[in-house]
Amino acid sequence: MAEQSFDIIVIGSGPGGYVAAIRAAQLGFKTAIVERDYLGGICLNWGCIPTKALLRSAEIFHYLQHAKDYGLSAEKVGFDAKAVVERSRKVAARLNAGVAFLMKKNKIAVIWGEAAIEAPGKVAVKASKSEPVKGALGPGSYQARHIVVATGARPRVLPGMEPDKKLIWTYFEAMAPPAIPKSLLVVGSGAIGIEFASFFRALGSEVTVVEVLAQILPVEDAEIAAFARKSFERQGIKIMTGAKVTKLDKKAGGVAATIDDGKGGTQTLEFERVISAVGVVGNIENLALEKLGVKTERGTILADGYGRTNVAGVYAIGDVAGPPMLAHKAEHEGVICVEAIKGLNPHPLDKLRIPGCTYCSPQIASVGLTEAAAKAAGHEVRVGRFPFVGNGKAIALGEDQGLTKTVFDAKTGQLLGAHLVGAEVTELIQGFVIAMQLETTEEDLMHTVFPHPTLSETMHESVLDAYGRVIHV
Repeated sequence: MAEQSFDIIVIGSGPGGYVAAIRAAQLGFKTAIVERDYLGGICLNWGCIPTKALLRSAEIFHYLQHAKDYGLSAEKVGFDAKAVVERSRKVAARLNAGVAFLMKKNKIAVIWGEAAIEAPGKVAVKASKSEPVKGALGPGSYQARHIVVATGARPRVLPGMEPDKKLIWTYFEAMAPPAIPKSLLVVGSGAIGIEFASFFRALGSEVTVVEVLAQILPVEDAEIAAFARKSFERQGIKIMTGAKVTKLDKKAGGVAATIDDGKGGTQTLEFERVISAVGVVGNIENLALEKLGVKTERGTILADGYGRTNVAGVYAIGDVAGPPMLAHKAEHEGVICVEAIKGLNPHPLDKLRIPGCTYCSPQIASVGLTEAAAKAAGHEVRVGRFPFVGNGKAIALGEDQGLTKTVFDAKTGQLLGAHLVGAEVTELIQGFVIAMQLETTEEDLMHTVFPHPTLSETMHESVLDAYGRVIHV
């Protein structure tokens, strides 16, 4: 096969990769994207989107069980695990097809296979095991002046907890269970672990979460995490913090887990299934990065605020470029990277303004510094809080358990962070993100008119509370 040349080749078609490719095409670059498994990457096919479809099914099932609380009647409420999974897979397939359409629309060449960077400006692609999309180019040698690595990440595997796809799962297996297990151990209480704990508990599993740190949801504000923990425990989820799973013994139809409680005691508990949710690690292998001298650290590629690595012409974006490992972070890094290549002088991404969302029940969302982090950074802070129990819309929805918290610099009025737990807070957080992006002060937020009745009023009241002006508590 003759060698083909492009201006930019993107390796990986997840949110970072396909967005980078589209922006590159918009800017006039001859662009190609290499994919070995699924257009749309893990997020669209096995991560962000299908998990939300699962959680939506669990949410509706929960509401049906509580129909009488709303003056309604729903008898013999049940679920079909196979149908729940099938709906989730159809959602993923629809979005996968959408990415294929976007590649065609933007005249981006899709190269199907597994890529390695043979030399600066040269990509070798060998065949992969998966079926290529229609019209994709095949294995061969390709040239590009700029190569963007967007290969994403995979579940981290701890010794002794190696997934077997039957009894010990990663998020791949947890997303397509053949049946809902009667009992489930979730190892790790980050966003992935807590979302699956919430999903399986809603469908009847007896769920235990084990977290090695003292706090669940370790990246969240301590007050918000504590509020969420109480809510999860009221739902029947057993949570063990400061604890560690030291051994997993597989048996017929289940797993015996030895758990060190962190207080000098151990116990052995039996579960039908185990989900290992102890983080992810970047896909940096088999790219020939070592040969090129590309610097890596802790399983990720080192890159600056524009995606540039230490090797000219090689860039890295998204999960493979390090935390926070979020799809929206990857997308923005992709845009910034190609705009910098074009010479448009974009601003580097400010990671303190990247929101984080966990779609459990109740939802959790945050942006910026936690109260503890703000104080540790030397800020004198003013903190505002507003409970959902004081919000008319939350009461009307039957969702009055939640909290909105804001953290300000006491001297300047700068919004340093916002942290929410409760119904639909993953939709509310963007208001605070915009406020931070525009460098809004407390005065701007206090003078902003929030519509009534909405959950967003909790945002306003939280700001007012930070300055002694709260109305509805």
